[in-house]
Amino acid sequence: MSEVINITKSAEKYLAKLIQDKNEIDLSIRIFISDPGTPKAETCLAYCKPDESLQDDLLINLKLINVYIEKRSLPFLKDCEVNFDNDTFGGQLTIKAPNARLPNISPDSPVEDRINYIIYNEINPMLESHGGEVSLVEFNKKNEAVLQFGGGCQGCGMVDITLKEGIEKTLMEQIPEVKSVKDSTDHSFDDNAYYK
Repeated sequence: MSEVINITKSAEKYLAKLIQDKNEIDLSIRIFISDPGTPKAETCLAYCKPDESLQDDLLINLKLINVYIEKRSLPFLKDCEVNFDNDTFGGQLTIKAPNARLPNISPDSPVEDRINYIIYNEINPMLESHGGEVSLVEFNKKNEAVLQFGGGCQGCGMVDITLKEGIEKTLMEQIPEVKSVKDSTDHSFDDNAYYK
């Protein structure tokens, strides 16, 4: 039990048994959120070997297991509970993270989180009128936001203008680290395109 995340005794026992069954030395559990603060956020729980944890992970030493929590995910794991319920089928591990999808952005947040916040709160609502959407693939070492278009934007004849005049301008104005925006979408598939 910790103030960051509540791992119930039943969940701790269940996870300890899973680790024991793996029969590996120094195996821990790592908890993180993929796409935190977005509608696509998923709370993930994975095995963690000693060399797989990150230096800034938060380590929680429970009686039976060690749990690493990704630093970036901490604000989104507030009020999170990991529980194991026994039932007639053997039981089920559940992770409830009510804040995983809530935008929780500050000027200190990682660039990816700030980009996603603008995409989901400003850019996608505008693209929805055309049945389109965009998502962040990566923010690379060249300070480029690499994006993937979907829905009505995939194969759309106006996508270059949308990218340069709309999305790139918006992201560069609000996030100084972003120097350019790249499109990684295959636009040859245009079945749902808004403009052909």
